[in-house]
Amino acid sequence: MAADRPERRQPQDGKAKQYNVLKFRLYPTQEQAGQIEKTFGCCRYLWNKMLADVQEFYAATDMHFIPTPAKYKKEAPFLCDVDSQPLCNVHQNLRRAFMDFFRAPESFGYPQFKTKKSGRDSYMVYCRQYRTGPSIYLTGSGIQMPRLGLVPANIHKKPLHWWSLRFVTISKTASGKYMCAATFGCGVRESERLTPARERTLGLNFSLKRFYVDSEGRSPELPGIGASREKLARMQQKLSRMEPGSNNYDQQLQKIRLEHEHIANQRRDFIHKESRRIANAWDAVCVRDTDLVELSQKLRQGGVMDYGFGAFRGCLKYKLERQGKAYIVLDRLFPAAKTCNECGYVNGELDSHRKSWTCPGCGAQLAREINTARNIRDMGLEQYLTQMENS
Repeated sequence: MAADRPERRQPQDGKAKQYNVLKFRLYPTQEQAGQIEKTFGCCRYLWNKMLADVQEFYAATDMHFIPTPAKYKKEAPFLCDVDSQPLCNVHQNLRRAFMDFFRAPESFGYPQFKTKKSGRDSYMVYCRQYRTGPSIYLTGSGIQMPRLGLVPANIHKKPLHWWSLRFVTISKTASGKYMCAATFGCGVRESERLTPARERTLGLNFSLKRFYVDSEGRSPELPGIGASREKLARMQQKLSRMEPGSNNYDQQLQKIRLEHEHIANQRRDFIHKESRRIANAWDAVCVRDTDLVELSQKLRQGGVMDYGFGAFRGCLKYKLERQGKAYIVLDRLFPAAKTCNECGYVNGELDSHRKSWTCPGCGAQLAREINTARNIRDMGLEQYLTQMENS
């Protein structure tokens, strides 16, 4: 499955460097699983020790300093039993976390200590090129890894022959499944930027019940996430009547974890398929910069985050940009819902709960969500064309 937000950089040879991610499920042997778990534990231990030393050093000297992993191998010799690359990446990740915090503390929190119960174990290994071949490579039945050997995996999708493997990330889900995200790099030519026309531009308005309503008056066919969430609620009710620590409790808890993964997979599959369909069919897409977190806090029972509209916007953005198409974001303060798309009249007294209204200026009958999507399309396209003329 493709990554949600692939990167694209501009190297010196004039070609853009594009990164693609393929994710596979691993089926390690008992010995390989033990080595993976040991690496998880070492990375978690090293992160906590580094963070504690950073805090202690800052309290004593009022200066910021992050020690390297080599300092801890004498006092913790078990760190030598795992691959050194994940330990080096822990140092880099902590350094990057502090840089992000110092750069934008309102967006990035202070680095926190990690616990085994968090369920977010992962580590990264880079692919090195040697005379005998790369240190990591895919086979028909698995992936060859340092310290692990050939790990059986479900390779459901082959990388293209010009892709170059850069690094892999090994992770473990809450239900106990081992996953491998392989990141490949390749050079691509920049797509020519298209000049969108109104008839080839789509406006999307976020809808609480229908995910979105576009400027053509259509909505997507939603997956069965609602039914899955109802099933999950019944499973959680059943869990609440069981004794914690019993075998039945642990079995039911595992079923709940699997159901959570099923819902996440449903959401991810829907987001990628729908964003791909739109990116292939239209030359430009206009969306409003709606703050979904703020909206979910106002509507606590509304299920704003159920279908992942924020992730959908991210997928739609990179898929459009890869084809040279425009992804246009309209300011959230623009009164798209209160403006008549026919005559431009702004109805300042419009009730926010009304699904349709009659324009006092021209008398047009307007469906609220469709009218909003059309205003997003028209205003967003006008904004984009103005920026192209000025650039």
